[in-house]
Amino acid sequence: MDSASGIPVIDGYGVEDVREVEMDFWPRLGGRAAFINLYGMEGVTGMYVAEIPAGGALEPEKHFYEEVICILSGQGATEVWQEGGRKQMFEGGPWSLFAPPLNTWHRLINGGRQPVKFLAVTNAPLVIDVFHNEDFVFNCPYIFSDRYSGADGFFNVGQKRYESGMQHIWETNFIMDIQSATLDQREVKGAGVRITQFELSGNGLIGHLAQWPAGRYHKAHYHGPGAILLGLQSSGYVLLWSKEVGIQPYQSGRGDEVVEVKWKEGSVYCPPGGWFHQHFNTGPQGARHLAIRYGSRIHPIGFKIADKRSEDGVYIDVKRGGTLIEYADEDPDIRKHYEDEMRKTGVPCQMPSV
Repeated sequence: MDSASGIPVIDGYGVEDVREVEMDFWPRLGGRAAFINLYGMEGVTGMYVAEIPAGGALEPEKHFYEEVICILSGQGATEVWQEGGRKQMFEGGPWSLFAPPLNTWHRLINGGRQPVKFLAVTNAPLVIDVFHNEDFVFNCPYIFSDRYSGADGFFNVGQKRYESGMQHIWETNFIMDIQSATLDQREVKGAGVRITQFELSGNGLIGHLAQWPAGRYHKAHYHGPGAILLGLQSSGYVLLWSKEVGIQPYQSGRGDEVVEVKWKEGSVYCPPGGWFHQHFNTGPQGARHLAIRYGSRIHPIGFKIADKRSEDGVYIDVKRGGTLIEYADEDPDIRKHYEDEMRKTGVPCQMPSV
């Protein structure tokens, strides 16, 4: 239990289904919640799951850290306003995603008969460590009007999409359904992979959506800490190992250092910084994940750029200074293990030959 809040704290490499996490009442929030502190978050991101009671609402709050919220179940509404300004309200349902702009007042409301559950990812640990003054973090009066001035339509689904470097960008402050949002082809990350990065509310903490077909898996890659992934469709597993082990952990006799985490819809996991990770789809349908992370192209953060060596490091072969392992260079036991798993499920393996 967390001594400051009295709510449960879950740790590990991942959580099988964040919707089933045991929660307790969090007075500051005004509803039941639990902290999730995965090994790979490493103090640069924070995460909690919470519930809005049926017919109720959480406490209004504002804070000097960024937050990205994903609705897991139920239908609700959110009010956002600046001190002394008018309130703007928008509605969302399962798999809606948004970010209350920095230091704005916001309140989550549930007018329905069933509880609303949501997942929130923040950079609160980093901000609180820097200022080490919670009164400032939660009661700073400064209004970031450049981020939010109450403009009509601020939380409409954005239509501005373009390419920046090797990444497809979508500028939007609200996504109605991350399970069905249109994504862009980016096969450099793997056979049949589609990835779109979204930019939210002027944040440095943003994210992307990725999908890939049945019978396929991503190429292994690594980056810095704090990136949190949520399973949206299908099921499978992820392999994680330190880059110090090398690109072929089994062939080098260090296969016992590879961590395998199962995932499905509702699973969350977080690769440690500098650890290769590789996403495998063993289900009968296409897989889709949400990643919430640093890496904004509009408001880049220096340590994130430095960690990747370039903005596109996760798309560049390790042999050319990037952090991606091409299929031809991966450990042969990885493909063999995947083929064995696919035989168990009866789903045909569709991986291209190398």
